[in-house]
Amino acid sequence: MQAPSNLSGHAPPTSFLLLGLPGLESVQAWLSIPFCSIYVLSLLGNATLLWVIWTESSLHQPMYLFLSILALTDMAMPTCILPKMLAIFWTKAQEITFAACLVQMFTVHALSAVESGTLTAMAYDRYVAICYPLSYTTLLSPRTVVKFGAAIAIRAFVIILPFPFLLLRLRFCHSRNISHTYCEHMALVKLACGNTTPNNLYGLVVSLLIVGGDLTFIFASYGQILWTVFHLPSLEARHKALGTCGAHVGVIFILYTPALFSFLSHRFGHSIPHNVHIFLANIYLLVPSMLNPMVYGAKTKEIHNRLQWTFASWKKTPRCKNGS
Repeated sequence: MQAPSNLSGHAPPTSFLLLGLPGLESVQAWLSIPFCSIYVLSLLGNATLLWVIWTESSLHQPMYLFLSILALTDMAMPTCILPKMLAIFWTKAQEITFAACLVQMFTVHALSAVESGTLTAMAYDRYVAICYPLSYTTLLSPRTVVKFGAAIAIRAFVIILPFPFLLLRLRFCHSRNISHTYCEHMALVKLACGNTTPNNLYGLVVSLLIVGGDLTFIFASYGQILWTVFHLPSLEARHKALGTCGAHVGVIFILYTPALFSFLSHRFGHSIPHNVHIFLANIYLLVPSMLNPMVYGAKTKEIHNRLQWTFASWKKTPRCKNGS
């Protein structure tokens, strides 16, 4: 039974209702098919990528260790939102407890920060490999990679941790209906009454720090990479150097394009229908997780060769006949 939409008092609500995709209720069951397919492909693709990196000793290098972190993040991200989203689409199980909503919100935003930080670390890896190749093993030793990974996780935790506490100080007196498929910070802020300026300002600061700061570092790194590459004497060396960056550039484009579009449309695109905002938010979280392993599998020579060798070995494996 649905509770009244207007809530009173200072105590937080016991639960919220995730409405899914408002205005598209009649086709949500059909939309679950591509979303579910994306989820399965994300898990299979990233698990395969992790298996290749784990079993191929030549891939035990800083670039591929960072790629392993990215693959783990890409498996965790859709797992945070897809099961509940499919429950909404299939069984109308819209209710989510307040505590579970805060946990989901924190996890989704923290994983987004980890993914962005990992791509930044990978840009630094390519910068050192191309601009300072003789110092690569010194500057990016296994211990340094572990420190990078820890720093990425700690940064995400520290930056995102204030979000739940900023929400706990608010009164949710307008409604408990969240017009979204998952708990997102700004979607919750819109349900609150009172002064939400700290939430809005901190959300903007976090976006600028993570997306703006990381993109600035990535662009600066690739600016130095391009400067170095185009000063190489050999055309073949230039192509080889740029080829090592191809997959990473593709993944950066895949991740940040919908992220920036979603961010800008959410704050400035008031004429864009609300269900478009929600759809873009889901695309931003789900599609890169599916495409990243495909891009690295196709563009990274070592991974591509390993996959080809594995498939060829499977084909050559003799089949038993007549149970013998």
